[in-house]
Amino acid sequence: MMKATCHDYELTLRHTFRIARSATDLAENVLVLVEHGGLTGVGEAHPNDYHGEDHHRVHSALELFCRWLPGHPAFADPLDSVSFENQKPKIENLLKSLPPEVAAIRGAVGALDMALHDLVGQMVGKPLWELFGADPAKAPVTSFTIGIAPVPVMQEKVREAERYPLLKIKVGTGRDLEILEGIRAVTDKPLRVDANAAWTVEEAIRNIRAIEPFGIEFIEQPIPPGDPGGLRRIREAVSTPIIVDESVATSADLPPLAGAADGINIKLMKCGGLQEARRMLGLARSLGLKVMLGCFVESSVAITAAAHLSPLVDYADLDGHLLIANDPYDGVALDPAGRLLLPDRPGLGLLPRA
Repeated sequence: MMKATCHDYELTLRHTFRIARSATDLAENVLVLVEHGGLTGVGEAHPNDYHGEDHHRVHSALELFCRWLPGHPAFADPLDSVSFENQKPKIENLLKSLPPEVAAIRGAVGALDMALHDLVGQMVGKPLWELFGADPAKAPVTSFTIGIAPVPVMQEKVREAERYPLLKIKVGTGRDLEILEGIRAVTDKPLRVDANAAWTVEEAIRNIRAIEPFGIEFIEQPIPPGDPGGLRRIREAVSTPIIVDESVATSADLPPLAGAADGINIKLMKCGGLQEARRMLGLARSLGLKVMLGCFVESSVAITAAAHLSPLVDYADLDGHLLIANDPYDGVALDPAGRLLLPDRPGLGLLPRA
């Protein structure tokens, strides 16, 4: 019989993390543990306020799952419902049996999806990247995010991030050109720029043209979601690729973005876990869209889960665990070049910290 427990876990950021619409010093995440046969799968939820999922809703959904789980026939033995040999995991079938109050909360489903994948990987004795048919040698370099602050503070953050070869710069302030000028004054590293939906279409075209000389790899989410026509106008007016984040949560959001953007940012907390992330990856490829794996402020639990898919995508922005001071687990690591090093231990391959 399977059983589950969940508890809140506060992640303390090393610096105040500010983007165009908000700032935080603390992330109130929820960890869920699913136990079976002496093994424990771990998952993590980060409440995504932007998409209407606050901490209370996520925690309540996971608490309901923990009460509902014992004795439920669909969860009697996860291996009865899972087959990785044909690359068609059936964890989705387990998740489809969730109570509707749980299934409606993507952050909670994402945490359960991670925990079940971790558990099944441990039961079959294989890391998730192997079960997904991924080659860990192809894992990409991850970017490291520099949050919005006064320019001298952002410059100091860049200096502190010396070991990271690829930076993502948050903008959307009305002084974005000044920010990029300040960043370029202290580093020649490749830069990605994320406006977090702060600009209008006209502002986006003007701002992107102004910062293109600084050598920007791509612009992330220049305008608010729900305007593929506006994205198309921007894409046609600038030479820098456009990646969307807030505009896409699940695979249902992808078709209107074909031709309007160059790529998408998949986050497990937005889409509901690894199963939906894999669906989105396949659909994005068929639509000619590049794929980035992103994150919120998360521990090594959720970051490692996403990292197991990273050899299959184009870009990675999996740095949430690098921004915090109290990570409860060790999982994915970085090599000296900033490339993701995937654990070869079964499942997620996490090790609890003392």
